[in-house]
Amino acid sequence: MLTCDDLTLRQGAFTLRADWSLSPGLTAVIGPSGGGKSTLLSAIAGFLDPASGCVLWDGRNLSGAAPGNRPVTMLFQDNNLFPHLTVAQNAGLGLVPSLRLTKDHSDRVAVALDRVGLAGLGDRKPNALSGGQQSRAALARVLLADRPVVLLDEAFAALGPALRAQMLELVQSILVAAGRTVLMVTHDPADAQNVADNVILVSDGYAHPPQDTGALFADPSPELRRYLGT
Repeated sequence: MLTCDDLTLRQGAFTLRADWSLSPGLTAVIGPSGGGKSTLLSAIAGFLDPASGCVLWDGRNLSGAAPGNRPVTMLFQDNNLFPHLTVAQNAGLGLVPSLRLTKDHSDRVAVALDRVGLAGLGDRKPNALSGGQQSRAALARVLLADRPVVLLDEAFAALGPALRAQMLELVQSILVAAGRTVLMVTHDPADAQNVADNVILVSDGYAHPPQDTGALFADPSPELRRYLGT
């Protein structure tokens, strides 16, 4: 279980607070621009130290743990693919950062690429792929990293509606089905309604506790109504 324990984050004059626990599944993180959604994910990933409180995973305090030593992997909008590496090598970074891949490693990379729909494309460079294929390659790396917490910071925002829906379906069928705790920042409430089990609304300096998606949108809080403009 992922826990933000009386967590306070500060960046300049901006303050964000969170105090809740989150079970496995897909949770959408929504709220107005500049409200602190990416700040929250950065703290969970270890890129931002809390002003007070802490992030816990299954009761273990992650304070002081470097990003690479946390049970967390993060996927950004630009996918973080290295242009000089092949698709297979980019995915393989999730297994071995040095890219000293054994035969077993290479076989596992091939399986992961097949699972995300990129079978036979491992030798290509990222610039030879479409935007949707690049997102799939990045997802393969997340899959191979095999961390229990996955953070998606508007990872599919640049894709059109059909491709974004395909990627969210892959997240559901591969990551959520495997029991991962997935937090997905999105600016599209429809994405949250279509695929998320829970929603965290980030607004007015608070990352509000996760709520059931259906119940939240059926009876929106005043904060959610302001965000939705209803």
